[in-house]
Parts: sequence; C-alpha cells; structure tokens
Amino acid sequence: MTGFSFPIFPTKVAGATQSFKLEDPVERRKYFTAKVGSEIERIKGYLDRGDTFFAFLLGPKNSGKGTYTKLFMEAVGSERVAHLSVGDIVRAAQAALRNTPQKEELRRYLGRTYRGFTDLDAALNQVLNWDVRVPLPTEVILALVQRETERLERKAIFLDGFPRNLDQVSYSLYLRSVMGFRDDPDFFVFIDVPEPVIHERMQGRVVCPVCHTPRGLKLLRTKDIGYDQGTGEFYLICDNAGCGGARLVAKEGDEFGIEAIRERMEVDRAVMRRLRDLHGVPKVYLRNAIPVSEASATVDPYEITPAYRYAWDATKGEVRVIEEPWVVPDDDGVPSHSLLPGAVVVSLIKQVAAVLGV
Repeated sequence: MTGFSFPIFPTKVAGATQSFKLEDPVERRKYFTAKVGSEIERIKGYLDRGDTFFAFLLGPKNSGKGTYTKLFMEAVGSERVAHLSVGDIVRAAQAALRNTPQKEELRRYLGRTYRGFTDLDAALNQVLNWDVRVPLPTEVILALVQRETERLERKAIFLDGFPRNLDQVSYSLYLRSVMGFRDDPDFFVFIDVPEPVIHERMQGRVVCPVCHTPRGLKLLRTKDIGYDQGTGEFYLICDNAGCGGARLVAKEGDEFGIEAIRERMEVDRAVMRRLRDLHGVPKVYLRNAIPVSEASATVDPYEITPAYRYAWDATKGEVRVIEEPWVVPDDDGVPSHSLLPGAVVVSLIKQVAAVLGV
C-alpha cells in the first residue's frame, strides 16, 4: 500500500464484444488497436516528429515497471522509446570496468562529467564492487545515467530505479537539466500493486536470458509452454522472435518472496508519498488490482489475471493449459482481481497521451 488511493481506470469499451488472448503478442497488438488505437497513433506521431519525454517509474520492487514499459514500447514502437534501469546501467558499468579499453573510455567520460565528493577512482571502485543492498552515491548514478541517455540519441525514456530513496528526491528534480532534456515533458508514473500480488509474482517469476522480459508460470505465461520430460517440469518459451525460442529461467532470490524486499518496499513507498505532493510535474497512476465488486463495470473478463496450471498430454505430445479465476486480497483485505499487464498499459497509454497533449 502506498498510503494514498489510486483511481480505477476503466478499460471497458461500450458495445465492444470481441475478446483477446493477451498472452499472445499478435492478439495483444489487436487488443491495443481496439482499446487505444487512436492514442497510439497520436503518440507515434509525436515521437516521429522527434519529440521525446522523460518518465520516472515509481513503484515497489517487482511492481511491473519493466513489464509495463516493454508493453508500452510494443504498442507504440521501440525505435523512439527506451527503458533505462539503473540496476542494468550499473551492471553494464561493472562489466566495462573489467575490460581495459572499455574501462578507459568510461573513465574518460566520467572525468568530464562526474561531480561528487568521492574521488573518481574511489567512485569507480564502488561501482566495481557494488552490492544491491548498498546504494551507490547519487552523483555516480547521475553520471552513469547521463552517459546512457546521450547514447540513446534523444529517445523518449522511462527511467526505472531513480530516485531510490528520499535523499535522491531533490536530485531527481534537476535530472532533466543534467540530461539535457530541458524542453521535453517529464512526468511521474506511480504504480500500485497489492503485496499478495507482488509475493506471488516473485515466487513464480522467470525471465528470458536473451531479452530479459519477465513472465510467470502461474500468473503471466507466454504463448508457448514447454515440458521437460526428464524432470517433469513445465517452462515458458520467450515470445520474442529474436530470442530463438529461449527458455525462461528463474531469478536467484525470488523464491523467498516479498519478505526479502520488505525494507526496500517501505523506502519505495516513502519516495512515492513524497513525490505525490510535488507540484509542477504531471502524474500517471497505474493500478494493478480492482475490487471484484467493481470488475464487471470497468474491465472485460479477459483483462483479469487468471491463474494457470499445466498438464502433460502424453497422447498428443503437448502441454494442456488449465485456466482458473484468481482472486487475491488487496492490502485492505478486499477481494480483488489483478489486471493483466496489457490492461494496465491501456491506462498508461491513455494517460501518457493526455500528459503529452496529443
């Protein structure tokens, strides 16, 4: 719970009776066209003119920031939009520091742009030995984000992982100036997900080793399911054609569920509460769950997250998918439905179009 309420954003279209399989990329494209086709075209036109935006993704860890951004890019095109994860940026810098030519290039860049109270060599050593439990100095993060932003050649950006704590909030207010995005719209994207949903997502999450798209066997499957007859395990196969049918794999540490990130979640929520009261920056609100009592009036049944089970049909040599309704209590104990990511992204697309004024 963030400490403030999120509005319910209806996705139901009056008179529309067609249903879509939102785990199928082809069906998902049709779905986005049916639900927000005009908004998608207006956003595309905005981006095609060379205009950009800078969005701060704000939500607890595992709230879907990466998933929602990737689906937004799937809907409007990835040529002009990028998802920047601070964690990924730091890991890339770590890899560069282990490669002599890349290390020298990184050091030359930071020598021109880095400003901080820690000596540059000491700062680079902090990056090299970074532990996710200990945040890096904000000045180092800003310099690394600036480097990645310049390499993107003015793509619209969703920034994931900053600000990370209350001390970084004031820095975030000036981040666009540092990045050279002074004339572009910026906005906050607040994401609210009940704790039971995050817990289930974490325990069952798998990611593609190639494109890093996250999915889940129980709650967010891909179109194709594999079965390992040797181990008796079912697994997901990445939908992205460029990944060559890669098998999605579990992330280390996720088996502990939400308790492993409890302290981090409290900090994330404090940052969200603080930035909610900031004037002058538009806000986008993404709500993952809606009360069961309000679902029929606001969303279509196929937009609600089902729970999946699987069975191996030895006769046909194929996986049988068993789909069941999933009801989960929200943080106030109200029986709720969790929305599939596509439905949340419909809300994101509509609100981004409104923020951009297109």
